Amino acid sequence: MNLLLQTSQSNLQAQIAVTGSKSETNRLLLLQALFPNITLANTSNSDDSEVMQKALLGNEEIVDIHHAGTAMRFLTAYFAVNESREVVLTGSQRMTERPIKVLVEALEQLGAKITYEKEPGYPPIRIKGQKITASKVNIPANVSSQYISALLLVAPKLENGIEITLVGEITSVPYIKMTLALLNDLDIKTSFEGNVITIYPKQEVESKVMTVESDWSSASYFFSLVALAENVTISLTSYTETSLQGDSALVEIYKQMGVETHFEGNKMTLTKQGNFIPQTLNLELNNTPDIAQTIVVTCLGLGIGCHLTGLHTLKIKETDRLEALRIELTKLGASISVTNDSLTLLASSEINHNIKIATYNDHRMAMAFAPLALKVPIIIENAEVVSKSYPDFWEDLKSLGFEIS
Repeated sequence: MNLLLQTSQSNLQAQIAVTGSKSETNRLLLLQALFPNITLANTSNSDDSEVMQKALLGNEEIVDIHHAGTAMRFLTAYFAVNESREVVLTGSQRMTERPIKVLVEALEQLGAKITYEKEPGYPPIRIKGQKITASKVNIPANVSSQYISALLLVAPKLENGIEITLVGEITSVPYIKMTLALLNDLDIKTSFEGNVITIYPKQEVESKVMTVESDWSSASYFFSLVALAENVTISLTSYTETSLQGDSALVEIYKQMGVETHFEGNKMTLTKQGNFIPQTLNLELNNTPDIAQTIVVTCLGLGIGCHLTGLHTLKIKETDRLEALRIELTKLGASISVTNDSLTLLASSEINHNIKIATYNDHRMAMAFAPLALKVPIIIENAEVVSKSYPDFWEDLKSLGFEIS
């Protein structure tokens, strides 16, 4: 479906309950499969998490995870160490174009049995679960952190745990630390010293309720709305000031775009700073690539430029996000250039009206561009793609006074 977004509202007030973090939920779902006495609360209602849960609870030989990249990585490791299962792990057409070779090779170092059904290095893959006794593995450090987290999550159930040596400069450290923190919450012993991560074996954990914090990547769209509105107060639940999620960096980043953040209990309130003076943003987003789309669209709406670096992982997401941003922002009248790992937007005071934004089967393309409706009417194509991470997004925008048709 295509949606026309527009609003005459510049004074916005609302309290919104954002779904649980997809990143935390998918990690905890895998840990719950390994340790069934864990109970989960406030889990994500995203398509990705539903696909992940279905795969973990099911018994089919062919496991189709559709567009869910996190599920592909985590389940590759899970099925590789599950002695009782042989599965073919597959997904959408785009998923068959997203590399899995680095993770497969790391698991093979440990003794896993994985073969490619079609194109070497890419899904679909056939996995024959094995008892893993080897414990040492090397993996490039500049790959998606999901490869590394996949190994970390299954490590406690391995006979000898795991020692991972990260080769090179590490990407997305916050997501690795999130995984380690969740393991620590279950009293699983870990260490992360230099480029070596060690997870010690633990066959059983005590019964525990694990509550998922709401998703910071989803919160980014409301930071953008506050930055672009004239007078606004939006409260979001459930968030903590000491979050495990890397995208909590939004607080400091959006302070540079006039957004003040206040925490009270599990509620986070965003307000617009009245004396904000926009400036060109220079940001290194190696640890927070998922908020790059939101940031560059906000800058366009504010009429400021930005130079964003550390974006190399965006080329292998649901789409090539850098190229998608270049195409869609150009349609809006922006002057933008991209490289393999960076994006540069020049300041501009004009935005074209009623432009159709293609979403490329990418939930973040749809949601990142939506706040621009505060400035100009905008059309989001295939808007239903938001269900991948935030099914209630359009309803929440309506509660803020957006006209959506």
